[in-house]
Amino acid sequence: IISLGFRGEALASISSVSRLTLTSRTAEQQEAWQAYAEGRDMNVTVKPAAHPVGTTLEVLDLFYNTPARRKFLRTEKTEFNHIDEIIRRIALARFDVTINLSHNGKIVRQYRAVPEGGQKERRLGAICGTAFLEQALAIEWQHGDLTLRGWVADPNHTTPALAEIQYCYVNGRMMRDRLINHAIRQACEDKLGADQQPAFVLYLEIDPHQVDVNVHPAKHEVRFHQSRLVHDFIYQGVLSVLQQQLETPLPLDDEPQPAPRSIPENRVAAGRNHFAEPAAREPVAPRYTPAPASGSRPAAPWPNAQPGYQKQQGEVYRQLLQTPAPMQKPKAPEPQEPALAANSQSFGRVLTIVHSDCALLERDGNISLLSLPVAERWLRQAQLTPGEAPVCAQPLLIPLRLKVSAEEKSALEKAQSALAELGIDFQSDAQHVTIRAVPLPLRQQNLQ
Repeated sequence: IISLGFRGEALASISSVSRLTLTSRTAEQQEAWQAYAEGRDMNVTVKPAAHPVGTTLEVLDLFYNTPARRKFLRTEKTEFNHIDEIIRRIALARFDVTINLSHNGKIVRQYRAVPEGGQKERRLGAICGTAFLEQALAIEWQHGDLTLRGWVADPNHTTPALAEIQYCYVNGRMMRDRLINHAIRQACEDKLGADQQPAFVLYLEIDPHQVDVNVHPAKHEVRFHQSRLVHDFIYQGVLSVLQQQLETPLPLDDEPQPAPRSIPENRVAAGRNHFAEPAAREPVAPRYTPAPASGSRPAAPWPNAQPGYQKQQGEVYRQLLQTPAPMQKPKAPEPQEPALAANSQSFGRVLTIVHSDCALLERDGNISLLSLPVAERWLRQAQLTPGEAPVCAQPLLIPLRLKVSAEEKSALEKAQSALAELGIDFQSDAQHVTIRAVPLPLRQQNLQ
């Protein structure tokens, strides 16, 4: 996995069915040397040559001595497409190397090197196309000796052409591993249709001793010693960046927003409405998780009267509008806040979203506006208010380990019972605290 398995056998195999010339010169040498071999005899001729520092490998007359094998070659266009795909994989693996691909004397692909710390998006667009680059969401995720970085396309705009872009690298080696693909697919399943596939370019860095590469002849699949940990790590990393993009954070300031000049026509409201259903009579745990205040890139504003609105935002708004009552009222409620129990019913049918932070509702022939920031605060209060039983703690897929000082450790231990009532479960040792569970609002946030 470290050396990528290159030991030179491929050169011998290629030279046995072609005329192969290898010319190379190191920086310390005054002149280059050239090795020429052809056919199965493997007789190599070595002689001095003029060549700059570096290596040139030339393969001519492929399968000239095995005409039966040559008959199985596809058309020139098909074979070149295979070569183009191999070059694309290599170019994605090594951003620091300039790669040019020529065909019939013309440069077809030119991928310029990107310096360390430079903008890799330009080269990504040259390799995968501008359509992928426009929908790409950057990922930076780390836990222990596991690191995940790269890009995943916004599932809302995935097309059949984009779905062909599926590249995953483990320590620099291209992989088509079922475990990796399953983790990515599972993270995107709520946003993709049954016949859609995610598009991604991801790089996984892992301790080489935790990987077994001897499970596939072409090394396209590997076996991880801690497969469950790797699967959950990739799943959580991809899911986090998708939620930061798709679940637009609601502003929590109380400043009034200017009224919109006009209310756009809503054609979606004529169909089935997910908000007209009556609320549950018994308290239920809301499933909405507010997105973090900072994401990989700013999210787009909520659309007005778009068909995708019901599918992607319907469940979120329904939970916001049907805020359940807490199991028990707070001991010292703020007098200006209305009781949550009085709002545990349907507020009516949502017609449209106005100015990104208000919902236009219709109920019993009346029209009203609901402030989504206020609804979100009610929801968070309901989720974080302990009742007769403590708030349900949500276990983390990957526990978060933090280094703390002696004062911080002492303060945490004193407040451990209070934190447990809020759904925060942790375990402390000499210099670290391991957070094992958090309440629902923090469950899917990037706690790193």
